[in-house]
Amino acid sequence: MKHESYLFAGVSLFFLVTAAAYGWFSREPAGTVALLVSCLMAGVIAFFSMVNYRRKGLRPEDRPDSEIRERAGAVGFFPPHSPYPVVTALGVTVLAVGVVYGAWLALIGLGVLGGGVFGLVFQYVERRGA
Repeated sequence: MKHESYLFAGVSLFFLVTAAAYGWFSREPAGTVALLVSCLMAGVIAFFSMVNYRRKGLRPEDRPDSEIRERAGAVGFFPPHSPYPVVTALGVTVLAVGVVYGAWLALIGLGVLGGGVFGLVFQYVERRGA
């Protein structure tokens, strides 16, 4: 994770320098703020990667002498089928159409979207471990 943190710190520094130059030459606040937000987002990822590296140390894929079996094991749980992505997409679509045609349709879309997200989150809540 150390190399990833350096990579994203460099990206963050790039956005910071770009935001300073853009703000100085353009005097346009929206683009400057967008570049500063990009700098902060890359900084958060760099910070997260560095904290993980300090907490857990080198990963097997970071060491040249590691074996494949060091990363073997359960990858995770991937649900075979679920209706909730379709419900979530329908909710987003109705919400977007509701923004154009009226608040009543947007509220219906928000309700369908909330139901889809709730279903996605809690579909396998009774499942213990991977």
